[in-house]
Amino acid sequence: MRISRFTDWLESHWLNPSFSGGLLGVMGVFFFLAATNSMSGWLYVMSGVVIALLAIAAFLSRRTLRGLSITRRPIQPVSVGEAVTIELLIQNSTRQRKTLIQATDQISSVLGKPVVKVVELMNPQSPYYWVYQHPAEHRGIYRWHEVQLRTATPLGLFWCRKVFQAEAIAVIYPKVLPLSRCPLIDQIGQQMSLQMQSQRAKNSTEGMTRSLRPYRWGDPMRMIHWRSSARYGELRVRELEVLTSGQEVMIALDSGATWDREAFEDAVMAAASLYFYGERQALSIQLWTAGAGAIRGRQTVLETLAEIQPNEDVRSELFSLGANGFHTGAIVWLTQEPNSLNHLPSGSRWVLWGQGQPTVHSGICVIKERSLQSQLQDNL
Repeated sequence: MRISRFTDWLESHWLNPSFSGGLLGVMGVFFFLAATNSMSGWLYVMSGVVIALLAIAAFLSRRTLRGLSITRRPIQPVSVGEAVTIELLIQNSTRQRKTLIQATDQISSVLGKPVVKVVELMNPQSPYYWVYQHPAEHRGIYRWHEVQLRTATPLGLFWCRKVFQAEAIAVIYPKVLPLSRCPLIDQIGQQMSLQMQSQRAKNSTEGMTRSLRPYRWGDPMRMIHWRSSARYGELRVRELEVLTSGQEVMIALDSGATWDREAFEDAVMAAASLYFYGERQALSIQLWTAGAGAIRGRQTVLETLAEIQPNEDVRSELFSLGANGFHTGAIVWLTQEPNSLNHLPSGSRWVLWGQGQPTVHSGICVIKERSLQSQLQDNL
């Protein structure tokens, strides 16, 4: 370990001899000692040639890395399962060609191993574009700042390394499941529709129908528009204009609790999927986490879910705020704690990971053996 640290220090601060360079240096010393002992002129010549060759190799190795600069282009966010595209620009501002340079991008250890690229030729006064893709297997916000250039050109006798600062931020969003239906959200919308319809019926005789859609399993019979159903030859259901009022649906992730790692990753993916499904249904929807509180907006939600971790500090109390009138709509509670379901407001829904027998209805107990997408699309 100490030898490795010493050679790394030599390589980055001065020069680190390669195996062939070290062997040649030993031979040069041997020739010089033999010449001193025997007073043979040809041995002096051999030792002088070896020392000169080593000096030239050392000078050229250090000169190869002079006049180089590195800039990094911004990294576009991606979702889990996609590939992160990383672009680097290596600029050669000298009038000499650069050959055989090993470039290493020191990406975050959580994201993967350092990426190595061998640059065979860099023309003078011209840039070299290095573009590569790295698989995004885990969500998160990853930062790193070093790119190393290393060379032993032209003779391969000495390694020289130079570290360049090139800040990088890679944002990997959680995967959003393509839900075609979600009774967990749909039933909340229907309940709020009926409540708003009842309230407006007392004050107005205006129609409440926003649009018509095909009948889905579980839709109440009283919402069927029979005249349109007869015209289209299939059942049509009225979508009522309800969620444009002050009521909101809150997707709440219990991030302040202790979680199993795999279950928490599923919960984050479920939170993102439910939020975007609610947006597609034109609902007034928000996301709540223990650390960030109530937030809305696609980019804000994705960035929050990208860096969220379990056991985070609780900066916003969901239930106490709801009791004081902060949140007047329904809550979809994502948790691993069965006891927390007893504190949910009336009309809320839940998704539960882990063991436990909930005493309240209107929720989903996630089963490991089935895909999360199919369970979110199941009837309650």
